[in-house]
Amino acid sequence: MQIPLFNTVLSWILKKRKYQVDMFLHHPVEVQNEVLYELLSEAKHTYLGKKYCFKDIKSYASFTENVPIQQYESIEPLIERNRRGEQNVFWPSKIQWFAKSSGTTNAKSKFIPVSDEAIDYCHMKAGKDMLCLFINNNEDTEIFKGKGLRLGGSSDIYEDNDTYFGDLSAIIIENMPFWADFSSAPSQKTALMTEWEAKMDAIINETIEEDITSLSGVPSWMLVLLNRVLEVTGKDNILEVWPNLEVYFHGGVNFKPYKEQYEKLIPKKNFRYYETYNASEGFFAIQDRNDSDELLLMLDYGIFYEFIPMDKFKGEDSVAIPLQEVEEGTNYAIVISTNSGLWRYLIGDTVKFTNLKPYRIKITGRTKHFINVFGEELVIENAVDALEVACSKSNALVIEFTVAPVFMNGDKSGGHEWLIEFKEPPDNLEAFTRYLDDALKELNSDYEAKRYLNMTISMPVVHIAPKDIFYQWLKSKDKLGGQYKVPRLSNTRDYLDELLGLYQSEAG
Repeated sequence: MQIPLFNTVLSWILKKRKYQVDMFLHHPVEVQNEVLYELLSEAKHTYLGKKYCFKDIKSYASFTENVPIQQYESIEPLIERNRRGEQNVFWPSKIQWFAKSSGTTNAKSKFIPVSDEAIDYCHMKAGKDMLCLFINNNEDTEIFKGKGLRLGGSSDIYEDNDTYFGDLSAIIIENMPFWADFSSAPSQKTALMTEWEAKMDAIINETIEEDITSLSGVPSWMLVLLNRVLEVTGKDNILEVWPNLEVYFHGGVNFKPYKEQYEKLIPKKNFRYYETYNASEGFFAIQDRNDSDELLLMLDYGIFYEFIPMDKFKGEDSVAIPLQEVEEGTNYAIVISTNSGLWRYLIGDTVKFTNLKPYRIKITGRTKHFINVFGEELVIENAVDALEVACSKSNALVIEFTVAPVFMNGDKSGGHEWLIEFKEPPDNLEAFTRYLDDALKELNSDYEAKRYLNMTISMPVVHIAPKDIFYQWLKSKDKLGGQYKVPRLSNTRDYLDELLGLYQSEAG
């Protein structure tokens, strides 16, 4: 049962937070500098604080001189020391949580330290801000009259040497305040169930009679859940199950390939979609306007940002720039220093700024997830946008896809090979492939140059994948759940060849 007074107080608190958001909107550089010096002051007596002489850093220039840019492999030995129980390595407060993240379906996992400060003042704060921005843009919302359905990833939590590791969503759920169950569903017990498919059935059983007013979760997995809801109920659309549904908060993967499917499942004129950008390393950005495809960079979460232009990217040997030096339209790799003790850490994501007053971004891909075998510099943003064009022209709907190179062989040119699972396949695959190729040439001049006369890259090869092949592939690797994603682009054929093996066996 909902408690009106609780919801009224919560709404008032969230609206009040908007004044603090306005502070970093109007004074972004000052807020970021304050974050940096607070982080350095807090951590000056840690192992890394002493190693890099944090107490002597008085400027951004000295920060970049003293502290190197680092990737996970460089700090992994320190993380293992921390996981074995040694404290005060990265951050002064006790680190007992580690978010297990592979980023892709690779076997090797990363263990990202998550401090209590990061849980409270980054992840939890962002969850409240997500609601704050939504209700400030939608004054007539009745979102708090019902419950929000949350769909997290894998919920296994493991203990090791008095530290705990698991999916970030499970860590957040474990640390939610007791009153969170008043306004969200399913219950914490159900949300933390281990077996993914059983958990989905339990979520449906627990929420089907609730008044669900919002959804939150990764689009690919939420789509599976919603389709299963319709199977169980026999309804034609989700609004027949939850008529007061207002908004879907989503993140984790690009939403464009999924939006048309959601619009069919939730046929409501003023239904809202709000995107978020978070990862194991932190919560970074939130859509702050209705019907926008830009994300507001959140500057007061205990994260200091730097950026590396991708045309000058050299991994740990790159030169980063602070927020005030970024330019619109340039593709940047993100470097973060955080209140969990990650210092000048390359998270592997790329973004471009769409606005500098305030700082708004779009996610463009991953530093390692692109195809540049032939100098074509194809990024995920290009692939998704080209698919959208091809689908629009051929009345198709995409569920999942992956792309890999076809390497040159003798005098035979190379190319790109696509495996696409369609919700609604194109009537003419040859025409779809032409639309896709033309869109890629329009979006990416490097790709267009390499396609000239088929000299370097030939026409793409597109396979229509059998139903649920990507789901079955993830399941075979025990990778079902919100944190696991199909790798969209790769410079190798490892993923594609595995999937094609399944594809060929399915084809008989």
